[in-house]
Amino acid sequence: MRYRELGKTGLSVSEIGLGGEWLERHNAGEVKAVIDRCEELGINILDCWMSEPEVRSKIGAAIAGKRERWIIQGHLGSTWQNGQYVRTRNLEQVRIAFQDLLDRMGTDYIDLGMIHFVDEKAEFRRIMEGEFIDYVKGLKAQGVIRHIGISTHNPEVARMAALSGVIEMILFSVNPAFDLLPASEDLNEYFKETYEEQLGGIAPEREELYRICEREGVGITVMKGYAGGRLFQAETSPFGVALTPVQCLHYALTRPAVASVMAGFDTPEHVDAAVAYETATEEEKDYASVLANAPHHAYSGQCTYCGHCAPCPSRIDIAMVNKLYDLAVMQEEVPATVKAHYSQLSANAGDCIQCGGCETRCPFGVRIVERMEKAKTLFGQA
Repeated sequence: MRYRELGKTGLSVSEIGLGGEWLERHNAGEVKAVIDRCEELGINILDCWMSEPEVRSKIGAAIAGKRERWIIQGHLGSTWQNGQYVRTRNLEQVRIAFQDLLDRMGTDYIDLGMIHFVDEKAEFRRIMEGEFIDYVKGLKAQGVIRHIGISTHNPEVARMAALSGVIEMILFSVNPAFDLLPASEDLNEYFKETYEEQLGGIAPEREELYRICEREGVGITVMKGYAGGRLFQAETSPFGVALTPVQCLHYALTRPAVASVMAGFDTPEHVDAAVAYETATEEEKDYASVLANAPHHAYSGQCTYCGHCAPCPSRIDIAMVNKLYDLAVMQEEVPATVKAHYSQLSANAGDCIQCGGCETRCPFGVRIVERMEKAKTLFGQA
């Protein structure tokens, strides 16, 4: 298992995480079997947004005596009322539900206190200007939560969070289908039966979000990495082709600022299938060729940092140079952190011999030689 730093939190999280939602439909023994397998394979982060009491108790029992090895994302605003889940900002109800989470998980702190499910910009402003954020900050001051996070499907809300100076990490929906869609405050927009008319390349607000998070040190953990499973079948995929779990994971993990993908598991075998990513070949990870040859193809001319351009005879990490270039052009001046990262590369754009071999391998037709020249100029002036 490989681990990544989660923004500036100081936490090192496994690339594959455990999204707890599917555990709601299993008994205590089955939940423990899944969690034990996660531990065996090095998974160390889990998300429990669910308010249903029994699943919280089952997870708590499964991690009993091993709490310190887990980084827990626990949600503030996900409550259980009259036998059903209710998202709320009513602080009395939020406090009761959060204390229930602590009690049932057998812990006195949560690593990542997640402001739960904020998809409307107006609601985000209300939260950040009112008593809700004061409550959350109070929990952090007391050490009851260690870091403040938020969950959202809307890149515009995520952008506001990343720039707030308060939110330290974001649970965000990332997959190659959702990335094509414009920002929406309606989650159902992302799960429509078809949105072929909107397949026009990665939405600019999403590209910008990933770069802002990278720049600001706001880590991303991923939900909906498989788009609810619709990407696994050509009939339901908006591209008209099927992707594998490993390909979906690789897509998410190649986005800037992404640290971990929270996958759902029904069985230990499902854990194995996701963790297979860690030993997968480059061919098995290759989402780019699949998308490039799809009937509904929308990525022409866009670098997705997939790495197909390698190997470079000058040993340039072209995908990394492109990523740093994209981060740099967001600002009037090249950020010092980006400049430092670029300067530490063993080979950079200045070493490009313009052979064009990379362009023959790029599935999306990116004009790489031109981008290397632009990067050379940009960083040469920095």
